[in-house]
Formats: sequence, structure tokens, C-alpha cells
Amino acid sequence: MVSTYAFLIRPTTDADWREVRDLRLEMIRDTPTAFAVSLEEALRYDEAEWRMRGRRGASAHGIAVAAIAESGRWVGTMAGFVPDQDTGPLLVGVYVAPDFRGSKSGLTDALLAAVEDWARTEGDQLTLHVHEENSRAQKAYERRGFMATGHTVPYNLDSSKNELEMVKKL
Repeated sequence: MVSTYAFLIRPTTDADWREVRDLRLEMIRDTPTAFAVSLEEALRYDEAEWRMRGRRGASAHGIAVAAIAESGRWVGTMAGFVPDQDTGPLLVGVYVAPDFRGSKSGLTDALLAAVEDWARTEGDQLTLHVHEENSRAQKAYERRGFMATGHTVPYNLDSSKNELEMVKKL
């Protein structure tokens, strides 16, 4: 399918700290259970923290990419890192602005392709954790080849809830 939307996918940088901050706050407001930090905690971050997050676009054993619309608006992001050799590449920080969601825009697939290209340099599968109540995201990941492993991890902001592990062979 051809996208009717125009956007650029590129790694984030230190200089992007304001855009990284603004998109992260938008992400948390949109889907609070999808991220490992509360809005209150994120609002307390200083410029140095946001710059560090921007640098993740070029970190060793990690990646962070942003989707930027023709207007200059940041409309999506995905990141990945290798927490340890056993886990291998882990997909994190996934967000697509509501008006860019769905297969018509192609944005989710474009972001995921960038992270998968990086992940192939780190291992043969990509792992993610998704909140047990986020069925929309679970279905989106399944459509893109991720399968539930049956493993769960406690959701760090509410230990009475879990995140489901999903993997995709690369």
C-alpha cells in the first residue's frame, strides 16, 4: 500500500531534546500504561535528561528513531536497546500520533523497519513488552509478526498488572 502521508524517519540527536521531550510527554498523556514512567516523573526531567534521551539515536547497542511530518511536527518514535545478551534487542518507546495510526499512513511499519534493521545487527529476534490491557497494541504487533511467548513481567508502575512478552524472529 502506498502511503498518502509524507514523513521522514531518522535517528534522534542531542540537539533534538525539545522535540524528544514534547513527543515523550504526548506519548505518556495518550497512553499512560504504555510507558515505564509516569507523567509526573517525566515532567521533572531536566534538559540534561532529555538530551541524553536524544543521544539514544546514535548509542552503542541502541537506537532511537523519530518520524517527522512535512510540517516539521514529530508524529512518531520507536527505540531499541540490548539490556543483556540473553534478551537481545528489545523494542521500547513505541508511539504513533493518533492521526498517523493505521495501515494507511505506513508510519508504524516505517518506524518498525528502521528498528528491525538495527536489531538484525544485534541478534536474530526482537522482543517487546506490552501492557496486558493494551489490546490495540497487541493486535498491531501480531499483525507485524510478533508472537506472545507466554512470559510476563510485572508492570513497573503498578505491580498488580503485567506486561506480556512478544517476540519476532528477524
